Amino acid sequence: MFRLRCGSSFLRRLLHGGTVNRDQVLQQLQVCAAEDQVLDVVGKNKAKLTVNHVSTAVGMLWQFQREKPQMLRTVMVIRCHPQFLTLRVLAENKIALMEDLTLVDMLYSFLRFNVDGHDSLVQQLVSEAWLRIDRLPMESLSKFSMCLSDLNLQNSPLMGHITSIVDQRLSSIDDVRILTSLMISMSPLVSPRLRDALISRAEELLDTMDPAKFNNPRRIVQFMRNIKHSYRPLLDKCNKIFLINMSRLDAENICMIMGLYQGLHFNSCDFNLAVKPRLTEVIDSSTDPHSFTKLFVALAPMASQEIRDGLENTALLLADELTPHQALAVAEALQYIQSRNLNLLNKIASVIQRNLHVYKPVEVTRLIQALFQLKYQNPELYAKLRQILLKFMVRSVQPYEVTMLIRVLSMLPCQRLEEGVISRVEAIVTQCKLNDLNTISIAVAKWLRNDPSYRHNTSSKFVRLLQTLNRCGRERLQKADRLDLLLEELKYTTGEWFEEMLMDETMVTLKRMIDQIHWTNVPALCHFLTKINHICPPLLDRIATVAIKDIDKIHHWGIYATILPFSVLNYDSANELYDASIQCVTAHISTFEPHMLVLLGYTLALADYFPEALVREIFSIEFLGKLDAELENLSDALTMRTRLRLMELNRAVCLECPEYQVPWFHENYCQQFQKQGTVTASPMQQQIHNMLGEVLGGINCVRVAVVTPYFYTVDFECVLDKHLQPLPYSEPSTLQISDRGKVHWGTSSEDTTRDVLPPGAQRVAVNFLDSKSFCKNSHHLRGNALMTKRHLEILGYLVVQVPHFEWNSMELSTPNAWKEYLKKNLFGQLSS
Repeated sequence: MFRLRCGSSFLRRLLHGGTVNRDQVLQQLQVCAAEDQVLDVVGKNKAKLTVNHVSTAVGMLWQFQREKPQMLRTVMVIRCHPQFLTLRVLAENKIALMEDLTLVDMLYSFLRFNVDGHDSLVQQLVSEAWLRIDRLPMESLSKFSMCLSDLNLQNSPLMGHITSIVDQRLSSIDDVRILTSLMISMSPLVSPRLRDALISRAEELLDTMDPAKFNNPRRIVQFMRNIKHSYRPLLDKCNKIFLINMSRLDAENICMIMGLYQGLHFNSCDFNLAVKPRLTEVIDSSTDPHSFTKLFVALAPMASQEIRDGLENTALLLADELTPHQALAVAEALQYIQSRNLNLLNKIASVIQRNLHVYKPVEVTRLIQALFQLKYQNPELYAKLRQILLKFMVRSVQPYEVTMLIRVLSMLPCQRLEEGVISRVEAIVTQCKLNDLNTISIAVAKWLRNDPSYRHNTSSKFVRLLQTLNRCGRERLQKADRLDLLLEELKYTTGEWFEEMLMDETMVTLKRMIDQIHWTNVPALCHFLTKINHICPPLLDRIATVAIKDIDKIHHWGIYATILPFSVLNYDSANELYDASIQCVTAHISTFEPHMLVLLGYTLALADYFPEALVREIFSIEFLGKLDAELENLSDALTMRTRLRLMELNRAVCLECPEYQVPWFHENYCQQFQKQGTVTASPMQQQIHNMLGEVLGGINCVRVAVVTPYFYTVDFECVLDKHLQPLPYSEPSTLQISDRGKVHWGTSSEDTTRDVLPPGAQRVAVNFLDSKSFCKNSHHLRGNALMTKRHLEILGYLVVQVPHFEWNSMELSTPNAWKEYLKKNLFGQLSS
């Protein structure tokens, strides 16, 4: 019995000892409900803390923080706490003992508390992770890549190592969250091949994920924005997931998505229509500076005037509480809506002026752009901003940053440009891309205009800099060997310098790369050719061949860009391409954004194509209603362009396809448009007017700026009887050209009804065609001038077009020659 009691006692001591040996520190940490409790446990157990304790404590501190709204987080307070310093010291001493997962988690958590990247703890954690990088699981590798991005190491060899690992193990990544985080982190380093592979894998995983997790598609869109690559099928999938989750998106997420869409030039009518009521719902709950700023940026551009006024009033009340970056965001939103609320502008400017030392170079450039486009007057602020730009310029070594600073510096007034600025540009110009060279040339041209002393000084720094720009531009084109990269540089390259100095070399380079034209780059190349207004049959023929062959691979949104140069530049050897494009558009007609379908319809109409399915879709009541709703949320410029193209398409259909029975419903629009415009006759038009009067036997036989049915404006109109004799008008012309070239409208200018012609008489329209009616590299007539001629002939006119290069030629250098030219064109066509 005694031995039994002893055994029982030993067992109780053993069990009690097991309880005592349990990790009491870990238990204390696990029951903590707030940061101060965690720090209290750390303070009481400094000597007992193991690597597991340190990891748990740091992880819990960050978990408590991330559960709070942004404005309620106390990151700074925690970081400055003595016990947090204890955790940092202990973590640094125990790095070698950490498991792989713990190591990366620790680094991630400390960076969330804004521990400096130069801190020895962070540097040692990064170094240790690098040593273990090949054995890290993908989840830890993804988190480690985010840490490197936080440390501005996106372009480091270490990130290159991670990119290589992902390339090798891509097929094994099954978690879309892990993949998308990696995609964002390594976006600066991905090759075109890896880019396509990542997009393909992301598209596969997106189909299998929970659609409620909208952050995954947001990261995919962010990746595409980072690499400036818009893959439309994947964008459409992401957009559908955002629409499913619209009721769960807050102003911050919506603002972020809209910013990404804007960067990709992606517009979704459905998204815009869903966003507006959702943002309106959260107005009352967005009362703190953080959430309100996001709401203001997202909602103000699309809100009604009443809601916009309310937002501006709230912004005025919260202005003094805004952070420097919130003030910048509000300023950019005010610029977008072209606000004239001077009180609010002054408030925002005062916040900005107090915090100028906080802004980075890119933020200063954004700030100057916003204030400049708002026409905000504050010489003192601009002087300070200019000094800040000059300081940035002195220490900047990256070509894109110097170019960015140069661009905004040229906006600001200055009496004389500092020599250091030109020296800095000269130092980086040989490294610049074509779009950067173009930006610098525009800035130099501004400075030349503002400083007359340089104009005739051929040895000036400005002249030498322009010569260097010309040389660097030509050399870059001559060395270019990849069409895709060249098109990326040419995307935003335009202006006088490019046209005069590099256009010919650019076309030579494009022809040299003609074999690289592929269905993937066809839309970009077509967009460029349209923009420069340059017709090149070899390139267009090659584009047509490639597009016809792979029309099923080109996303239907790319069809518009593909056919654009053929229609705009009036290249008529593309019938097969138009037929293939129409089939593709018809098959996907319901997926187009309304404004894009209008632009597409007009582009086809330029080339005399009117597919019935497309026309009936555009002019249906349902479509027009959807278009009106979409236009409320588009920029003013795109809205005006779309409305104009809809009118022109409506006119073309009425004139060329009366069998479709589409009504003409733009009468009021055209009358208002006509009232807003002012007609000014060029010296050549005034000259033609006088000569026509002499040729026709009197100025009363010529009418000026005649408005036809369907609101075409004919430069000059006359009527010839069946014997080719001019008929005087019963009333004098209601439009007359003054000595200064102004065309004065009479009281009957709005009346588009016309006098009944005698039997056999012919109405003649004489139009002067300036350089805008032709391609820049030839006398080839553009599509819009040809369509105008076509429509005037349907209206019963004999159309005489007077090209500027013929009227100003050496052959027509005397009044008699001009008169003979007009007689030949007026009477020759009728007699033949």
